[in-house]
Amino acid sequence: MTLALFEAFGIEAEYMIVDSDSLNIKSSTENVLRAQNNGDLEDEVEVGEVSWSNELVSHVIEIKGNGPKKDLPKLEKDFHQSLLKINQHLENEKAQLLPTAMHPWMNPYKETKLWPHGSKEIYEAYNRIFNCQGHGWSNLQSVHINLPWKNDEEFGRLHAAVRLVLPLIPGMAASSPIVENHLTSRPDNRLLFYHENQKAVPSITGAVIPEAIFTLQGYQDLLKRIFRDIAPHDPDKILQHQWL
Repeated sequence: MTLALFEAFGIEAEYMIVDSDSLNIKSSTENVLRAQNNGDLEDEVEVGEVSWSNELVSHVIEIKGNGPKKDLPKLEKDFHQSLLKINQHLENEKAQLLPTAMHPWMNPYKETKLWPHGSKEIYEAYNRIFNCQGHGWSNLQSVHINLPWKNDEEFGRLHAAVRLVLPLIPGMAASSPIVENHLTSRPDNRLLFYHENQKAVPSITGAVIPEAIFTLQGYQDLLKRIFRDIAPHDPDKILQHQWL
């Protein structure tokens, strides 16, 4: 079934895991996923209407709705219950979740541990091309909002609205003024590092605010250009998918 604009939502949120006393990062995502899955390790574990999964680095865990959801207030409650449950698992090793966009004193050049299981070839490819031992990769938490559309008209309207809203979000949600224990003059260092983290293939990030596209074909043409740009770095086509 094709969903119409705003008929449902896909929400994903990333959280870092830290030591409860020091708040230093702690690579415990594997332990949480095992604890919730009777000791077996899976990259993604379903918990009711929510899924938990690994991310690029071993101290970050992602929670998301396990499919499009029409009831956002209910999904918020489901997310909250998952956060409580994850923290219960982490209590056993004196750890907890920490929100915000970046860890304020993590040194990614010394502390980064890439996820070593499952689809690790994806993370290894990213690391080989972009060097993921940096703030824009291993010290960066995001929230993703996925929205449906049923035709080109809805796609064009949605994409235009997204381009208008994106520049406003840092003014409302910036939460990364501190980098490696230094207070900077920028409230949103996360966005700065995000802008710079794929310099080897600059067309992926572009100007952060996406160019104007009004049809699905236009979007597919853009993806083809990005795939062409990364192809010399990605001969096995590991990364040449729409999530790139």
